[in-house]
Amino acid sequence: MKAFAFVFPGQGSQSVGMLDAWGDHPAVRATLQEASDALGEDIGRLIHEGPKEALALTTNTQPVMLVAGVAAWRVWKAEGGPDPIAVAGHSLGEYTALVAAGALTLAQAAPLVRFRAQAMQQAVPVGAGAMAAILGLEAEAVRAGCAEAQAQFAPGSGEVVEAVNFNDPVQTVIAGSKAAVDKACELLKARGAKRALPLPVSAPFHSSLMQPAAEALRQRLATVPLQAPTIPVVNNIDVAVQSDPQRIRDALVRQAAGPVRWVEVVQALRARGAQAIIECGPGKVLLGLTRRIDPQVAAAALFDPASLGEVKTLLAA
Repeated sequence: MKAFAFVFPGQGSQSVGMLDAWGDHPAVRATLQEASDALGEDIGRLIHEGPKEALALTTNTQPVMLVAGVAAWRVWKAEGGPDPIAVAGHSLGEYTALVAAGALTLAQAAPLVRFRAQAMQQAVPVGAGAMAAILGLEAEAVRAGCAEAQAQFAPGSGEVVEAVNFNDPVQTVIAGSKAAVDKACELLKARGAKRALPLPVSAPFHSSLMQPAAEALRQRLATVPLQAPTIPVVNNIDVAVQSDPQRIRDALVRQAAGPVRWVEVVQALRARGAQAIIECGPGKVLLGLTRRIDPQVAAAALFDPASLGEVKTLLAA
């Protein structure tokens, strides 16, 4: 079998009924029950029925994506799938990766990511922040455009724009205050960006404006007992593998107000010997990013019974 890594998606891949294809699989049923007990609500019903608007609320999106990723992971293990050589997750998905690696239980992680979502939402008033995806420009050009845009505002104005998600070689997400993000979009299009797409999000995630959320998360994480992962987890903020629980906590805190270095994460998984990278959970966002970052890697997505069979075939080839 090929050496492989699993990666777990974050916000944006959620959809109503995203676990329905698994039917009444015992691993999925147990996952939904564990998460529902931890959150004090029927999370399975929320995922099955929605509505879409409810799933799109950050305070719901983060727990449901965690649960859906863990469910797919547990099906993989229940169906005889071996452990990957390493795991990683995009933003919120890093928490899913830590559950898969045994550093956190799902019962710990579900309330934790809901707290994270609430802290992020409260850090910046709705409408005051923004995010946009910049397509067709290299990351350094996006960084330079953000610096130029921010420099057009008076020092101390509170206007901020930063590159926060390095998703593939020519797709970088920027975030910050709305006026500064709008200015950066204008400048970056003039610099040759193919598109500057405003994202339908309620807060400027991973920007320095999230520092209040990071501090709230630091206090909450101090109360959560973590274990050393049994599978290496490549984190977003440092592109590093940590085994010490305190270092893991610190990386999660800094991740909330720091960039997701996804291009480097995929490169790090490859450097660790992964011949295949499998997205585990709903959607195919990370699958697309993986193929654009490294066209040579074998890549697939695991999200339903049919794709489970396809992944096993790919890894056995």
